[in-house]
Amino acid sequence: MAPPVGAVRGGPTPRRLHRGPIRTRSSPICPAATPGPPTRGSSRTRPRSTSTGTRACSRSGSGCCTGSPPRTFPPRGHRCRKYDGTVQHDGDPSIHSAPPAPDREDPAAPAVDGAPSGPDLADLVRLRAEQDGDRPYLEDARSDRVLTYRALHRAVTAWSRTFDAIGVPASGGVLVDVGDPLAFAVVHLAAVASGRRSVPVDTGQPVTEPARLAALLGGAVMVVSDRAEDATVPGAPAAGVDPATGLPVGVRDGDVADAVTDGPGQGSVVLFTSGSTGTPKGVELPESQLLVVARAVATHNRLTEHDRGFNSLPLFHVNAEVVGLLATLVAGATLVLDRRFRRTGFWELLEDRRITWVNAVPAVLAVLAKTGPIAFPASLRFVRSASAPLPDPVRAALGDVPLVVSWGMTEAASQITATPLGAPARPGSVGLPVGSEVQVRGDDGSVLPAGEIGALWVRGPGIVRSYLGGRAADRFDEAGWLATGDLGSVSADGWVSLAGRSDDVINRGGEKVYPSEVEDVLLRDPRVLEAVVVGRPHDVLGAVPVAYVIAQDDVDTKGLLDDLATLAETALTRFRRPAEISLVPDLPRAPTGKVQRARVRAMTESR
Repeated sequence: MAPPVGAVRGGPTPRRLHRGPIRTRSSPICPAATPGPPTRGSSRTRPRSTSTGTRACSRSGSGCCTGSPPRTFPPRGHRCRKYDGTVQHDGDPSIHSAPPAPDREDPAAPAVDGAPSGPDLADLVRLRAEQDGDRPYLEDARSDRVLTYRALHRAVTAWSRTFDAIGVPASGGVLVDVGDPLAFAVVHLAAVASGRRSVPVDTGQPVTEPARLAALLGGAVMVVSDRAEDATVPGAPAAGVDPATGLPVGVRDGDVADAVTDGPGQGSVVLFTSGSTGTPKGVELPESQLLVVARAVATHNRLTEHDRGFNSLPLFHVNAEVVGLLATLVAGATLVLDRRFRRTGFWELLEDRRITWVNAVPAVLAVLAKTGPIAFPASLRFVRSASAPLPDPVRAALGDVPLVVSWGMTEAASQITATPLGAPARPGSVGLPVGSEVQVRGDDGSVLPAGEIGALWVRGPGIVRSYLGGRAADRFDEAGWLATGDLGSVSADGWVSLAGRSDDVINRGGEKVYPSEVEDVLLRDPRVLEAVVVGRPHDVLGAVPVAYVIAQDDVDTKGLLDDLATLAETALTRFRRPAEISLVPDLPRAPTGKVQRARVRAMTESR
């Protein structure tokens, strides 16, 4: 390890930063680094965006739902009727507009439909410190630690100066290997706000994970880690983070490249796919794209400074970063962070922290719906479900709680569609496009009419145009559309429904079986917590559906299996019925809780 940093590359000697505790809910804010705007890499340029006034619309008659400005506007004399989160146009029911921008005079307020207007991230952090300095931005769910907007600004400033002193260039990588949620947020936001690349690291992986990601990224990197073990990259600069303040500690010099030539010209987040089908692909999300989506999320969810969200999803995934951290920052609200989901005491925690909305995934909601009485607090406005389709039986079991069911992907900075707040539930649907376009295509590439299932393609200001290093270029067409890998349909009035991943569809002797169709039937039994259907190779038919079921504790195993077989026989056509139903204690999962179907398919092949 190199010696502690002093004067770096001829730059100023970093002064020692005063460290005090992050404010608790009962203690005053501590002093930290001298406030000031976060510094930026010297080669960085930032074009200013202007409002485009875009509105989301859907042209489902051609199989396309668009979030860009309509090519034709409603005719003169045409009337609109407000419908919760959308405005439906009587003259053309396929056109949907987002709700108007907030009335309050707030320069950091969300723009309509996430239009690329408003301050950049550095200015947003500064504005929040000036306007809402004492308001909590983040709270730790398991302690009384609070990070106010003023403390956030001070910590972001301190990290920005540290990156400058070390010599991390514009678009240089900052590997954020931090498990503490409040400390992660500070380092992550500081990297992006100062014009660097934030590369979140799953701290559940071995200590070699930062080095693996550094090799995939290439170029200049610095590691920030709060692990007890040494997770640094040989030769690269490194730092720790004080969990009480979020400020840098133990900063050490190292070798960094003088410049990065492939940067986007602004701060960004780089996330890598799992690489289950080959070499991992890097998804680079520029700051401007992240803020477009964050503003769209904040507007769609009607977040205000009075909201208090709850997030237990991993912060190294795009959902928690955009829907959680950034949308909360845009709205000037508060977010309570937990390292992981805990069923015990969940309802009491929501009540105690006066939570108004919850960021969740279907796996979490399934557990809550079937393992005890539901006790949503009176303060709760809605629950947001993302990452995977929400099974209809789980949706029904949650009762009257307002749900925002969404569909997104890393390449879309977490959100493509979402159901409007207060809209009647539509079984199987993931809502309307929010600032993006969705198109359904057949096997020959033609656009399919409303209601037909095909491959889903997307584009818009929140969608990437390429992968890092130009990988997987065949997933993009010349018009900027991205093949999502999902199958689905668009209704006549623009609502999108998912049928599964294209590689999850089971071809049983020429008949297509969509796993969700079978899973929803099995989930009708209240004893079933989760059901996953995959294809098992068959010598004659090619593949047959098999089901894996996670049941509640202390059930009669034989009785449940017999009942599920009967249920499948009565509710499903013959080719859709599972050839086998197995009870399992759990299934392979990603850190978000999402079932990894490729690994489940491997289970069938090994039996």
